[in-house]
Amino acid sequence: MLNRGESPVKAEDPEVDRIIRRCVTDRKTLTASFNSDVLEFADVVVVDVQCDFSKQDLGYMKSGEADMAALEATLKTIGEKIPPHCLTLIETTVAPGTTEFVAWPILKKAFAKRGIESVPLLAHSFERVMPGREYVSSIRDFWRVCSGCESEARKRVEKFLHEVLNTKDFPLTVMDRPIESETTKIVENSYRATILAYLNEWSLFAERNGVDLIKVINAIKMRPTHSNIIFPGPGVGGYCLPKDGGLGYWAYRHILGFEDGDEVFKITPTAIDINDTRSLHVAELTRDALRNMARYIAGAEVVLCGASYRQDVGDTRYSGSEMVVRKLTEMGAEVRIHDPYVEHWYELESQDTYPAPGLSWSRFFRNQEHLKEARVEKDLPAALKGAEALILAVPHKEYLNLNPDDILKWAGQPLAIIDCFGILTDDVIRRYFELGCEVKALGRGHIQRIKNEVRNFL
Repeated sequence: MLNRGESPVKAEDPEVDRIIRRCVTDRKTLTASFNSDVLEFADVVVVDVQCDFSKQDLGYMKSGEADMAALEATLKTIGEKIPPHCLTLIETTVAPGTTEFVAWPILKKAFAKRGIESVPLLAHSFERVMPGREYVSSIRDFWRVCSGCESEARKRVEKFLHEVLNTKDFPLTVMDRPIESETTKIVENSYRATILAYLNEWSLFAERNGVDLIKVINAIKMRPTHSNIIFPGPGVGGYCLPKDGGLGYWAYRHILGFEDGDEVFKITPTAIDINDTRSLHVAELTRDALRNMARYIAGAEVVLCGASYRQDVGDTRYSGSEMVVRKLTEMGAEVRIHDPYVEHWYELESQDTYPAPGLSWSRFFRNQEHLKEARVEKDLPAALKGAEALILAVPHKEYLNLNPDDILKWAGQPLAIIDCFGILTDDVIRRYFELGCEVKALGRGHIQRIKNEVRNFL
């Protein structure tokens, strides 16, 4: 498929298709191959093989472990094939110490077996990339960090990245050792995950004390020093934030040899555990909203709007919405899914084998078997027919201005509305109450005040 100039994956960024078509069919500078013998002709090999972190328990990151088998096997093949002058560049987010203490020894051993006396040229420069319509730009036009295992590798990786990225406007940061480059990625994502987890406790505080945390955050963001504070929504998704801190915790013991990880790492594991379980509260809010309408969650028809982990993209990896669906299903609800950007929700449809056999989040819940039949709907009015609850899980632009009167018409009855991302304005919340609906939201305790105002007026 790629050799026909067609992208093997769907991308929101139209530049992806244009680049592939131009490189494959016009310039003929890109060819895909299953044959590892092509490595013999390489000047640079870029490694983007997944290094995952598998969690053994829900809400307890410390029991997880890094899965480096695919990366190690790939490096072994590379070491057996590349010419001595070839630079190997690991772009994968890896556990700190991997490049120097796992990958480099593999390459050295392979070179020794081949009778090559020179030192393998190995470097690390982690990806920084964001799904969405600016996908290509997020790779090319962004600050990168790199390092090499020794001086020649460091020079070579600098030269390579200067040639393929926009380092003129986004300067390259060169570290002394690969472990510093690796740690940079782990720390920056752990920092982000911690900020999001920090707001979970204040979200619960707000719900229980009549405070609208969305307004609080917007007020705080007026300070330039606090402008990056963001509302966490129903958990933290994407491939990086839910796992990267775990790679650091695991590496501290299993690569670097320290035994006091539980004394050293307190905040990072706790943040990941909070983020992994925050979405379960959405199911509780849905249950409570239905109960306030004299209905039960068991057997209720629930529509979840938004399967992806962030707005306006189709990426479902570690989406908080998945945990919402699984918990609601465990509680007996019948869940329908709508998302304008997601074609297939493989975490549900292929849960026996995806992301790998035995690693689906379904193992943490009961009553999950029929979720393999779940399909993502595109027609929102049709999806809402007969619905008893609507969960606004992701702030896709298509959900930002939904009319309460339309929602009620499509559903055919008053329903419970659950806002996970501060999507609803106070006027919209008020209108839902006027229509006989029940409204609850993450971090928005002021909703009860609006409800009382409407009830008293009526």
